Formats: sequence, C-alpha cells, structure tokens
Amino acid sequence: MPGRHPQPKLDGLEVTRALAGPGVTDPLRVVVVTTFDQDDYAYTALRNGACGFLLKDAASNLLIEAVRSAARGDALVSPAVTVRLLKHLAGQQPTAPAPHPLSERELDVVRLLAVGRTNQEICEQLYLSLGTVKTHLANIKDKLGVRNRVEIAAWAWDTGTVRERQAPPA
Repeated sequence: MPGRHPQPKLDGLEVTRALAGPGVTDPLRVVVVTTFDQDDYAYTALRNGACGFLLKDAASNLLIEAVRSAARGDALVSPAVTVRLLKHLAGQQPTAPAPHPLSERELDVVRLLAVGRTNQEICEQLYLSLGTVKTHLANIKDKLGVRNRVEIAAWAWDTGTVRERQAPPA
C-alpha cells in the first residue's frame, strides 16, 4: 500500500549490539538518544556497546558533548540516568570482589572513574599527571578487555570493586 512504512525488524538495542556490541570486529561509536527513561533500557544499551546514552529531552549542549566524547573514545551518560544506573549495578554485585589482573593503583583509578570522576579529578585526588591517568585507563581497558569508560565502570560495580558506601564525596 502506498504511504505505509514497513515495521522495523530490529529495535534500537539490537541495532546498537550489531554495530558496537561484543564481538563486533570494527565497532562503531554509538550514542543512544531515546525517550525510554528506563534503567533496564539504559543498562542494556551500554552492555550492547553504546558509548553514550541520553534522553531526548537533554539539552543540545549535552548532545554535542556526547558526540564529542564518543569521537574521543570516551562515554557520556545522561546525568539523570547515571545515579540510577550505578545503584542498579550496585544491587547486583557479588559479596566479594572477583579476581582481576589490575594493580592497586589501577584499582584506585577504577574506583574514582566508577563514581563519575573526570580524568582531571582523578589526577587531583591521586596526585597523578593527566598522562599517567590516561596510561592507567588504557592499561585497564586492555587488561579487562573493555572498550570505554562506561564498560570499566560497569565492571567495577558488577564485581563489587566499588560500592555506593565506598564512593568518595563529590
């Protein structure tokens, strides 16, 4: 029929996984912009490889920063979603941290990253140079087999490496 549009075969989460998910040889950097303000949707999008997650009512400067972050290989999640997402991850963590290949200093960096600290804030709290923090983050990504800051933070909360009560004050 003229004027009818076919129904999509994949939803946004499945497309994200196909373009950026685990096992994709040359993953694209995907920023999900959605009306779905649901924790499970955000969690699944990030697990499927998204490096950004924003609600459609986000300010234009936040959308621009999310795209710039993705281009740099970083991640940006809507502030409104971040706290709920981290609490969700904290509720699913095991009672003891899982074994891992990270040094104590790398764990310090991971813990700060997982509670939302920027590279500059990590520098200031740990008395490290920006170059050293970036080197630690690159090593952490390699050791954990993850691609971005969001996946590092998810790993930290999933494994119990960081807990809400451990989070340093803002």
